[in-house]
Amino acid sequence: MDYYYGPGRNHLFVPGPVNIPEPVIRAMNRNNEDYRSPAIPAMTKTLLEDVKKIFKSTSGIPFIIPTTGTGAWESALTNTLSPGDRTVSFVIGQFSLLWIDQQQRLGFNVDVVESDWGQGANLDILASKLAEDTAHTIKAVCIVHNETATGVTNNLAKVRKILDDYSHPALFLVDGVSSICALDFRMDEWGVDVALTGSQKALSLPTGMGIVCASPKAIEASKTAKSVRVFFDWKDYLKFYSLGTFWPYTPSIQLLYGLRAALDLLFEEGLENVFARHARLGKATRLAVEAWGLKNCTQKEEWFSDTVTAVVVPPYIDSAEIVRRGWKRYNLSLGLGLNKVAGKVFRIGHLGNLNELQLLGCLAGVEMILKDVGYPVKLGSGVAAACAYLQNNTPLIVSRFSFFAAPLIFALVCAPRLTLNSSGIRYTSPTKFSSDIWIDESAAGKFLFPTDFLVSEFPILAFGMVSIAQVMLTS
Repeated sequence: MDYYYGPGRNHLFVPGPVNIPEPVIRAMNRNNEDYRSPAIPAMTKTLLEDVKKIFKSTSGIPFIIPTTGTGAWESALTNTLSPGDRTVSFVIGQFSLLWIDQQQRLGFNVDVVESDWGQGANLDILASKLAEDTAHTIKAVCIVHNETATGVTNNLAKVRKILDDYSHPALFLVDGVSSICALDFRMDEWGVDVALTGSQKALSLPTGMGIVCASPKAIEASKTAKSVRVFFDWKDYLKFYSLGTFWPYTPSIQLLYGLRAALDLLFEEGLENVFARHARLGKATRLAVEAWGLKNCTQKEEWFSDTVTAVVVPPYIDSAEIVRRGWKRYNLSLGLGLNKVAGKVFRIGHLGNLNELQLLGCLAGVEMILKDVGYPVKLGSGVAAACAYLQNNTPLIVSRFSFFAAPLIFALVCAPRLTLNSSGIRYTSPTKFSSDIWIDESAAGKFLFPTDFLVSEFPILAFGMVSIAQVMLTS
């Protein structure tokens, strides 16, 4: 046996794959089903509608493809472009570099725009290229929203503005693999033509689904694109969509049920709350890094990622040893530095179904590892900085019970006992008393709360009313 898995759980803090929540695991724990039966198409129809919500699109057409983010890249490119087409693409880290490599191997002519690793995409160069391209030879602008190798997030709204400023018709293709469902993503508002993500990132599912959303403009482009495609051909999907069966080939039934559960969790929390949670965890991590006396690989605050932090180590430390030590001694999985930053950074992933206390456990582990490898960290410094921030910025959780059951209790138990009369509001107990419990004119403006009411009935009434107010404030 090569590895001993000690007691407790592995602490998974790579920037994907991420922790899978228990409701998703339970949802996937089922036997196979016939995907041609009525149940699977019915579920798929609702999944496709709900998937559009995570892209914030009403007009997009989603595709759930049995693949990874890399396959989703290929789907986006081959369905919209033809060999020889010109694209503009940005190198800001390892994964943007790999997408460019894929474009070149598929036969596209790529204008590569390079930035130092730790910087965002150079949008000034994009503007100059679009200004010069009066013949509209550029067919697509391809950009990674969130580069997990360096912890850099690009501003997609600025990209759209540049395209609009020059009235350029190029398609806008976005890799949202490590951003969608964690960072605010506005497909329709930003005019994104193809957006994509992978199931193993912020959706908090196992690897195996590439999820793509295509605008009407991209669907039109797919009708004339001449790139060879078979497995990823949107035309096959659209044919089965029209038939109401949805699947041109066998999907993973278990992943479909997992996706249903994962989306339900996201919508129950509320997407805006999900984004706020990721922002809190990202900020707390950066404060910890600062308290340790280390630097963030990302060079400006405007590019900070709320899903991954790449931490630069001193030259005398090999960051790969930090990752090895975390795994072997503390059962903690951290991300390696990749390519140009190999040995120079380690990465803390803070995305997906993750909460504040889980993150603090990771930060405590990192502190011990830093001490192990000879870095003079003060134990507790980063955890204290993160704790101070989180303690002041973490909101109360609205429980499922108070959100749903308490208003129901109020409606069924208390509300039928309330009647409006000339004196105010009368509460009638079936066994104890009847009394005006709001202002009664005959009582000279006094509140009348009989003792029996305070003891037996008022707690239920108050709980229900507070719960209704809670729902109104959080919805």
